[in-house]
Amino acid sequence: MAVLRGVLRRDLHKAVLGLRNMSSEAGLASYSYETLKVTAPRDHIFHVEINRPEKRNAMNKAFWREMVLCFRALSDDTSCRAVVISGAGKMFTSGIDLTDLAGDFLQHEEEDTARIAWNVRKKIKDYQESFSAIEKCTKPVIAAIHNGCIGGGVNLITACDIRYCSQDAWFQVKEVDVGLAADVGALQRLPSIIGNRSLVNELAFTARKMMSDEALNSGLVSRVFPDKSSLLLASLDLATEIASRSPVAVQGTKINLIYSRDHSVQESLDYMANWNMSMLQTEDIMKSAQAVLQKKSPKDVTFSKL
Repeated sequence: MAVLRGVLRRDLHKAVLGLRNMSSEAGLASYSYETLKVTAPRDHIFHVEINRPEKRNAMNKAFWREMVLCFRALSDDTSCRAVVISGAGKMFTSGIDLTDLAGDFLQHEEEDTARIAWNVRKKIKDYQESFSAIEKCTKPVIAAIHNGCIGGGVNLITACDIRYCSQDAWFQVKEVDVGLAADVGALQRLPSIIGNRSLVNELAFTARKMMSDEALNSGLVSRVFPDKSSLLLASLDLATEIASRSPVAVQGTKINLIYSRDHSVQESLDYMANWNMSMLQTEDIMKSAQAVLQKKSPKDVTFSKL
């Protein structure tokens, strides 16, 4: 009988794992992209890789479109509680794919200046949304940066909630070197991230490289790791830690942090009061309180999907 019970337990365990894998694969089927590779390495954790390693992860037209689709989907996905974004291959990203995007801005069917400008503005707004979609995603997004993070890459990571990097990482606001001002987020978000206007101006005016130690000291990243493998492991561990908390609490925290960045203290307090007058009624508070009283870890609490 003992042997039979052992066999049954083993078969049941295999069946449960099989169902989990089938469910995971079915959920990931909708995340099929040309330039992004999306996986779910752990429960409630999604890993988004910029996946053009043969092109140093240069950002082509498909990338800009797919980033919006991907992060809107992740924001709506109830099985997702935290996201890690990284680059496949030898570097995080070399930035904009100039050969692919030049036609969007340099070739025009119209001859009228006003109409050309109108259409260019619309395209710029579309590209801005590619990274604003990260910020608008209700799930915390962790950038895991290795080697080069150039041009558009800096714009991308400034829209992320947390930034980790490897020791070989370097950052470059490259746009002035190709004759334009960065227009998809770096100039708007970097000042509030670094908090040193002089340094932001220096980086933006000169396109000089910022190495990982300076990035850490300036506040652009919060931790530096020896190599890419330890960087990804730490990023996934952090995502797991975040995902173990109440999704009501975590997602509400992200939304209010971003709101407070762009509003006065009093406006932010009013918004928080309006937010929590309903969110404080969640069952997650009772579950969390019971865990504390029982000296349990948040990881031992099962929170419902949000």
